[in-house]
Amino acid sequence: MSLPVPTWRLVVAAGVGSLAVLLVPVRPPLGLWVVNGVLLVAAVVDWLLAVRPGELEVERDLPGIVPLGAEARVVWRVAHGGRGGRWSPGGRGVRVRLADELAPSLRAVTRRARVVVPARGRVTAATTIRPSRRGRFTPTEMVLRVEGPLGLVARQGRRRLPGVLRVYPPFDSRDEAELRVDKARILEVGLRSAQGRGGGTEFDSLREYGVDDEFRRIDWAATARSGKAIVRTYRAERNQTVLLLLDSGRTMPRLDHAMDAVMMLTSLATRLGDRAGLVAFDREVRAVVGPGHARDQLSRVTEAMYQLQPLLVESDYRGAFAETLGRFRRRAMLVVLTELAEQAVSETLLPALPLIARDHLVVVASVADPEVRGWALATPVEPGAAYRKAAAVAALADRRRTVARLRGLGAVVVDAPPGRLAPDLADAYLRVKATGRL
Repeated sequence: MSLPVPTWRLVVAAGVGSLAVLLVPVRPPLGLWVVNGVLLVAAVVDWLLAVRPGELEVERDLPGIVPLGAEARVVWRVAHGGRGGRWSPGGRGVRVRLADELAPSLRAVTRRARVVVPARGRVTAATTIRPSRRGRFTPTEMVLRVEGPLGLVARQGRRRLPGVLRVYPPFDSRDEAELRVDKARILEVGLRSAQGRGGGTEFDSLREYGVDDEFRRIDWAATARSGKAIVRTYRAERNQTVLLLLDSGRTMPRLDHAMDAVMMLTSLATRLGDRAGLVAFDREVRAVVGPGHARDQLSRVTEAMYQLQPLLVESDYRGAFAETLGRFRRRAMLVVLTELAEQAVSETLLPALPLIARDHLVVVASVADPEVRGWALATPVEPGAAYRKAAAVAALADRRRTVARLRGLGAVVVDAPPGRLAPDLADAYLRVKATGRL
């Protein structure tokens, strides 16, 4: 059902008619009735001749997947086959206005467009979006307003155009991941020498002794046969498991930076031959992606994360660890991305940590607040700044104690500012690979 909507032209015509009634020497009531009658008849005829919105072919092209903060285009296409309106086959264009159902957080430049569709023709309009929130968006309707040939009245109707747009967390560390993959391959970090603590390494090949080689790596039998010093080279075992446990509870305020670190470590591990997986949780487990090293593993992990939103609830570490152990029993590197708030760690994380620290290598990663560090280093010039500095110094001291307690339980701790969490965590993973700790 299309509704009649008066246009600005009808308002202008009514104003001109009223002015004519005042200027022409005719009795006002009669003149007004004549003008109103003419305008009413013209408006009714215009509405009857207007093309119905349902007779137009309308398409919306969504980009599908857009990283948070990136620009993308939404394209509308409107076509008219020349049916229905008695005036359209004559070649006159159809004036159409459309309004799309785009969420405000998509930050579209405009949600509306005005086009003229030729008979048996097609026109295209577009807008630019820059999403400010992650998640799944499902615009389902579009409002069309089609003007009549006189431009006095328009037909307005709704059209269902279901669509899906996914806004993913930004992979800001993508270039850093590429650099570390190249470096690992060049230096064979994680693929060749597993110096230090043995175990978990595989024999690779024999080669001539170099000045940087350890004496205990000399193969005496091969040395005796060749007459020169020969050493054994090793490579770290492939197909090892890296499980990323992402805390999305209220103690994790910088979730997007943690997601960036998850994506970087997933990309790095899978490309170096290891298996990466994800467990996202708060008071309950929200998403699970089994460990894998297929080409689409990063896409699977990102797909599982992009709709997560921080909740004002206490995270259940014990429950998340128990479910992780129940699902994945093989020894793994468990990376817990959380907040190192002293009270939360003391009351929830530390009591649950022994569940996983006994059989797995545990890495705890957190985003440090650069503002707190800045306040602690600043020179106060007013009483308020002095109190803030004291609070910041105390907060940093509490954080250092928390880190020390975690390391005392055998965990590797990565505490880095927002822009450094992903690369520092990747470096920690590469060091673990290089030393054969898995």
